[in-house]
Amino acid sequence: MADRKTVDPSLYLVTDRDLSLGRSLEWVVEKAVKGGTTMVQLREKDLETRPFIETGLSLMRLLKPYGVPLLINDRVDVALAVGADGVHLGQNDMPYAMARKILGQEAIIGISVENYEQAEEAKGLDADYIAVSPVYTTPTKEELTEELGLEGVQKISAMCPQPVVGIGSIKAHNAGAVIRAGADGIAVVSGICSADDPGQAARELRQAVEQAKNLAG
Repeated sequence: MADRKTVDPSLYLVTDRDLSLGRSLEWVVEKAVKGGTTMVQLREKDLETRPFIETGLSLMRLLKPYGVPLLINDRVDVALAVGADGVHLGQNDMPYAMARKILGQEAIIGISVENYEQAEEAKGLDADYIAVSPVYTTPTKEELTEELGLEGVQKISAMCPQPVVGIGSIKAHNAGAVIRAGADGIAVVSGICSADDPGQAARELRQAVEQAKNLAG
């Protein structure tokens, strides 16, 4: 299990098999990791429990040699079953305190916030990162119609002591702006999963993130 104290959210891949152009998640994830992805979240909203577990076990085997942590979206039970490094929780998922109690202090647990009120609540939790969603409106989060924008990233980054990750229509051309606004990393779905070359897409995104960090530092 990855050490939650050394979590690097610089380039956080969130999987989506429907956006992967018919290619296997394992293929997309490995290309992305070789390109510079630092964390992976397995997100499966419609998969039954057994195939979800099988996919999680497959990704755990794939990621272990690279030292890249795997988080499971929502499903604490699946995270436990596959020995994942942690979970990502949305606002309608299991409450943070319950997930922490079940998974223990070593697990990586991230939380999505969609407005300033949720960020205010999250800042007092011992979460490992806060995902600001969406920075820009995105078809992968159709229920979220109001973007927080760079101003939202800046404000929530100032509010919360945890690392902040921006998600929502982030590409190589705007990734640097999200980092300069105060984010510690970016989470990407279609920008990698739907890319012709997920590895090259990851390299370009990671380069944009690191350049922005170097300028900020």
